[in-house]
Amino acid sequence: MAKKNIGSSFDEFLEEEGLLEEATAVAVKRFIAYQLAENMSKLNLSKAEMARRMETSRSALDRLLDPENSSVTLQTLQSAVQALGGRLKIELDFREHAA
Repeated sequence: MAKKNIGSSFDEFLEEEGLLEEATAVAVKRFIAYQLAENMSKLNLSKAEMARRMETSRSALDRLLDPENSSVTLQTLQSAVQALGGRLKIELDFREHAA
């Protein structure tokens, strides 16, 4: 006899605990920092060169690449993506939640 999945999804659990928004923000920032660092590595860009291309300070770049620092502006993110030859695309997803 196969066991049925009992209980709620992990997202539902986080939402019930009031942690979903924070967990999502942390995960998104970690992913952004990872993608930027990976692309810098592929292009053999040092942090100093990346900061120069972004026309910002090395400490500002360090904050952007810090997966634990969720404070980032769209302008800084745009500068970083442009410095790596990419294009920033942002998507908002408004899903209906069952009541």
